[in-house]
Amino acid sequence: MPKLKTHKGTKKVLKIRKGGSIKIGKPGSRHNTGKKNASFNRVARKGSGLSKADQNRLRDII
Repeated sequence: MPKLKTHKGTKKVLKIRKGGSIKIGKPGSRHNTGKKNASFNRVARKGSGLSKADQNRLRDII
């Protein structure tokens, strides 16, 4: 069985934490942040985690 190649686009966006969970940037925080309220921008700076189902789906390709 051949090995799966790493998906480079996905690898650049996701980061694996020490505990094994996967961190991703908060959606909606890339542009037009001047229109969004300050509390959203603060929360978005921290990023968010992926759900367990998405982690299982993406772990093989990163």
